[in-house]
Amino acid sequence: MSAALRLDGVTYRYPGATAPALDAVDLVVEPGEFVVLAGASGSGKSTLLRAAAGLVPHFHGGEFAGRLESGGLDTRTHEPAAIAAVAGTLFQDPETQVVMGTVRAELAFPLENQGLGAAAVARAVEEAALALGIAHLLDRTTHTLSGGELQRVALGAALAGRPRVALLDEPTSQLDPVAGDELLGVLRRINEEWGTAVVLAEHRLERCLGAADRVVALRAGAVACDADPRGFLTWAGEHAPELQTPGARLFALAGLAPPPVSVKDARRALGDRGSGPRAPGAGSAPVSRRRARREAALSLASVWFEHKGGAVVLRGVDLDVAPGERVALMGRNGAGKSTLLRVAAGLLAPTRGKVRGGRVALLLQNPGDYALRDRVGDELPADALAAAGLAQVADRHPRDLSGGERQRLALALVLHGERPAVVCLDEPTRGMDRAHKDRLVALLADLAARGSAIVVATHDAEFVAATATRTVLLGDGRPVADATTAEVLGGGWYFATQTARILGGAALLPEDGAALLREEVALA
Repeated sequence: MSAALRLDGVTYRYPGATAPALDAVDLVVEPGEFVVLAGASGSGKSTLLRAAAGLVPHFHGGEFAGRLESGGLDTRTHEPAAIAAVAGTLFQDPETQVVMGTVRAELAFPLENQGLGAAAVARAVEEAALALGIAHLLDRTTHTLSGGELQRVALGAALAGRPRVALLDEPTSQLDPVAGDELLGVLRRINEEWGTAVVLAEHRLERCLGAADRVVALRAGAVACDADPRGFLTWAGEHAPELQTPGARLFALAGLAPPPVSVKDARRALGDRGSGPRAPGAGSAPVSRRRARREAALSLASVWFEHKGGAVVLRGVDLDVAPGERVALMGRNGAGKSTLLRVAAGLLAPTRGKVRGGRVALLLQNPGDYALRDRVGDELPADALAAAGLAQVADRHPRDLSGGERQRLALALVLHGERPAVVCLDEPTRGMDRAHKDRLVALLADLAARGSAIVVATHDAEFVAATATRTVLLGDGRPVADATTAEVLGGGWYFATQTARILGGAALLPEDGAALLREEVALA
């Protein structure tokens, strides 16, 4: 059987770009392999997946050299529509991939295009829906779905036809921790049972390394490392520390080796040296729940929101955010996080209740909607582009940017001009590497120091731990927990950082956890 994916000397340059996005890439993925693509934002991960789907160069244009076979089809001689039958794709913006009115119709659409009979289509739709946990959504209209629900629906459409290779760009970026784990379990199962090769690009590597056979790291469009997960983490510790998982960074900062691939690996290694998990909160001073009373920058009082069809999304939400306060909204998909931000910004009118506050700057989950021009450099002044780290892509079309680059452009557009009273961000780290996340943390801290209230809806626990002083956990449209971030994330399992899971909640970030481990060694 031929390789599921083969790249021989593939080089590609986007129109107007000075440097190639892919540079002489040689890569073979065999049937049944699970390969993770790692690398900084703009390193070529999304471009490689676009090339494997035939979108490069058929849709994006530019200069292409070399040979690429996807699912056994040569992408130079087959159009993307033909390749889609053997290579299922999910890109970073699922909202642009979902085209049908209902979930059932969306899952059936690619199968009907392949000419399958009604019975085969119905069976495949049911199987895909059950495998991805979206059976309860089958008769929902797609425009009422949350970002995470859309992501699962788009993935279901990509996998329903049992493709030879699945090409996935940050498939868990909008999923809650439980759904993310379940999705990876589904991918591993179809990988093992169907023999479908999986090529998955991801920044939050701690989520997926445990499922991977290989990790391919890209740098400036070229393959910098191709190894098993532990070999990759060892390489990253020496050559690309920005690609380390939180657990690997925890061990490196504590002077421990080898780097752990999973939480289980880390806990076993710590147990072998007598450094088992501590009780939640150990090693840190208690933090008072009391917050100083002052006029709120944003206030929601008994806010309800219902769709016209009667579905209740928000249920009597009371929430006050003070000037300069940094609040994270967490919760499972469909809990109401995105709707709460839209209501806060005035995009949706509450069914009942009151919303008060100053000007709100809102970044939604679909960053591609914010760019209106054909050239990145025409969207913002040069100094604003440079501050966002986008000066080198000024001559590119916004659609040709990586997901992380599009996210940074949208964020820069939202924040350009007068400082807002409230900054609301919906999954702002989607597609961002650690270096750009660190810059976003610093930017939000600066905005808060100058008086802006920050409200971030996210599933990224590591980002929450670095950014938010307070975390509100939503469940079924209402806050079920509202406390300091350490209290909410410290003792959990799903809503927790990898460091907290390794150390039993004793610390949220690798730097703090390493300090505790070094202290333990000193006292031994």
